[in-house]
Amino acid sequence: MNREEILKQVEEDEIDFISLQFTDLLGVVKEVIIPVSQLEEAIEYGIWFDGSSVEGFARIQESDLFLKPDLSTYGIVPWLRENGRTARFICDIYGRDGQPFEGDPRHVLRRAMQEAEEMGYMFNVGPEPEFYIFRRSPEGNPLPLDVGSYFDFASHEGYRVLREILDALKNFNIPVEASHHEVGKGQFEIDFKYSNGLETADRILTLKYTVKKIAQRHGLEATFMPKPIFGAPGNGMHTHQSLFDIKRKRNAFYDDRDPYNLSRVAYHYIAGIMSHVKAMCAVICPTVNSYKRLISGFEAPVYITWARINRSALIRVPQWFRGREQSARIELRCPDPTSNPYLALAFMLAAGLDGIRNRLEPPEPVEENVYQLDEERILKEKIDVLPGSLAEAIEEFKKDPLSEKVLGEHLYRRYLDIKTKEWNAFKTQVTRWELDQYFEMY
Repeated sequence: MNREEILKQVEEDEIDFISLQFTDLLGVVKEVIIPVSQLEEAIEYGIWFDGSSVEGFARIQESDLFLKPDLSTYGIVPWLRENGRTARFICDIYGRDGQPFEGDPRHVLRRAMQEAEEMGYMFNVGPEPEFYIFRRSPEGNPLPLDVGSYFDFASHEGYRVLREILDALKNFNIPVEASHHEVGKGQFEIDFKYSNGLETADRILTLKYTVKKIAQRHGLEATFMPKPIFGAPGNGMHTHQSLFDIKRKRNAFYDDRDPYNLSRVAYHYIAGIMSHVKAMCAVICPTVNSYKRLISGFEAPVYITWARINRSALIRVPQWFRGREQSARIELRCPDPTSNPYLALAFMLAAGLDGIRNRLEPPEPVEENVYQLDEERILKEKIDVLPGSLAEAIEEFKKDPLSEKVLGEHLYRRYLDIKTKEWNAFKTQVTRWELDQYFEMY
């Protein structure tokens, strides 16, 4: 919709307030609320805010930034009806010079997608974000909402919350394909329709915002934390991705002459991901807690391999039926939903494009369960492993030139600084495990 159409729609929807939303460097949703009377000015000129107060953005002397709503992201916030109805827009961020702000994560993804278009491709993505819902015990401890497992019927309370979440997502024009109970107690997954990278990142952001707000309305707490419960399955965000050949108007990953039905473009893309994934982990698995999920024995991958039927592989090639060649894609299984979706998708795309540009070739697929291979076989096959901690991921991030190319100098340095401080803060902590293990012994 254009400006006139949006202003008319807002009037018809009897909107009183506008929530202008964006993310900080870490992917946390921020917002500025304006009366609807200011919307036209926001569309035309943007709304000023102080960027120096936002994590990872500008220094004090560069703090004047402006939010401009992306009109395609219009949606009514269903739980904000008291004292007037509220609509939401996701915004792009601009500097005083009227140019896109280089520290805007959304701009980083736009830039990566522009590079793909210049190579003749459109980037399509379908994520599978997982989350837990907890209630608090009388003592204040978090307890899973139910005791269900994979594809079990949700409890009455769980079903009611999920239904309200799905209804809210409809208000934001997000077409949900499926929702179901995951393996963990109180764990769920919501999948929405495959779309281009920017729209998908917007949907991930909106999903996380919606899930947490709806849970709060029911006196519950939702978390996308990768490993909230010791010994239980973690929250991942398996990410299906493909490229569409703009000129030929077909899926660039499909080739019916190949045993895996993959084109050379797809193989180069896989090789690019595998080549850069260790550095990428600092962005797609960005927290200390992320590496509590990336351990052997659960579905989260540890070894850098690819395969079709092997779910222990880092990259899986899902099967599709004849007649559905447009479904040809790869699934990267290590990302988790604490990542900033704009930066995460930008890095995945940039890595894949690097593989295409340099005609990289992946190793042979490993269709066996890698967790069951002995160390001798792993060494023989030259199977590499993902970083084992945020500290290792940071070091890989610093070594790979693609990191700075994707984020740009501004965000690269700020991201590195924030994540280094996060690791340093964690490593000085004395945990309950250490006290239980060592206090009496020594």
